[in-house]
Amino acid sequence: MAAGVVALWWLQWRLEELEQRVGDGICGSCKMADELLKVQVALSNVAGKRERIKILFKKIEDVIKYLDPQYTDRMAVPDVMKLQFILAEEQVIPSQAALLEQVKSLQPILESASIQGIFHISFLKSHVQTLLLSKQFVQWNEILTQLEMAKEAKPAAE
Repeated sequence: MAAGVVALWWLQWRLEELEQRVGDGICGSCKMADELLKVQVALSNVAGKRERIKILFKKIEDVIKYLDPQYTDRMAVPDVMKLQFILAEEQVIPSQAALLEQVKSLQPILESASIQGIFHISFLKSHVQTLLLSKQFVQWNEILTQLEMAKEAKPAAE
């Protein structure tokens, strides 16, 4: 028991010495307590913001889930209705499948170098057209600038 009292007294003495070294004695310890209180408030604010951020992240996850097309399809269109859509298009589906097969058989031709060259040529042609239009706009701008300068010079001469 006496050892505990001595240890407590010794810790209190060390704390007082520390307060005197850091602050102005008694008044300094008050300032230190105020500063510690401010730090505690700031830390609790940060912790509260962290909790709010966690809540916001959870809400973002919910928004992403709700924006998923599969989720909206499950919520908006029941399976029975989807089956009715498919059955209503039953006659069209085989013809669409045949058209897809035709496109698939023509895919090597579409990916050939000659067809790709046509796309490249059309790209270059559009690029040249854009360049020519830009040059035309620059010429028009220069003409308008010259006309405006001439118009401003006339009243000054009069």
